[in-house]
Amino acid sequence: METRAIVAWLEKIPFVLGANILGGEQVVTFPFNMARSKEESEEMMRRAQMVEDYEEEENFSYMDTPDDGVFHWLATSYASAHLGMTETYQGKCHTDDFTKGFGIINGGAWHPSVGTMNDFCYLHTNCFQLSIYVGCDKFPHKSELPKEWEDNLEALLHFMEQVHRGIKGLVRDLDGNAIANATVSVEGINHDVKTAADGDYWRILNPGDYQVNVKAVGYAPGNRVCHVGYENEARQCDFHLRKSNWHRIREIMEQYGREPINVVMKRGRRVKKIRRVRVRAGHRMRHQNQTRTLE
Repeated sequence: METRAIVAWLEKIPFVLGANILGGEQVVTFPFNMARSKEESEEMMRRAQMVEDYEEEENFSYMDTPDDGVFHWLATSYASAHLGMTETYQGKCHTDDFTKGFGIINGGAWHPSVGTMNDFCYLHTNCFQLSIYVGCDKFPHKSELPKEWEDNLEALLHFMEQVHRGIKGLVRDLDGNAIANATVSVEGINHDVKTAADGDYWRILNPGDYQVNVKAVGYAPGNRVCHVGYENEARQCDFHLRKSNWHRIREIMEQYGREPINVVMKRGRRVKKIRRVRVRAGHRMRHQNQTRTLE
């Protein structure tokens, strides 16, 4: 019941950035939290060993997302602003430093698990979500809370600011009407986001130039190049889509209840039965039983 409520909540509100706050360690983990199977890992290792720059310490169970670079940045933005997360010269809370001094690690490379909220958010919503382990003690004494707050305050603020990193915009038709549930794709990154009810969207990206494509049912697709700079402000990247012929076809289908349409024209004494048209969703119009009759 709780899981269904969370799923419904995530689908209703177009979150952009999120985090799970946990204790027991000082590290930030990012998706995927699931890991490659043993067979896949062994196959990747076999291929890597044939390459000259093979590194024995490479983790082949690491299952990265198409936005792996973005997740690295988001995790680093928190860990680097935390007062102690990257100071790992004395080791982590309970073991030696497994983050190599960065304070971040892929969830699947650390503790693989399936069906996590972080993975669900990335695969099924617009939200980029990470897990933040804010302190070594899961249940700190109340006297320690002020220090825990001080350690994490700046990191929390800096992490939330990253929601403004990338592009944002409005998707509308030529009359200025919002287009909801349009698909916004970035070329070269196999992860799309959807527009909200008012046609607005947000897409976290690292600095660079991106070919952005937008498509929606009933509209011709649109595309443009969007530039993302280093300033802490999302670049505005709007789209105006033109209605396609399929929009008109669907209107006709709704008007006539998807029944065949007979079109008859009279020219003097001649009656020309032009054609019988059948329209089916997902198919082009097919012209059937074309005949001509004379009175």
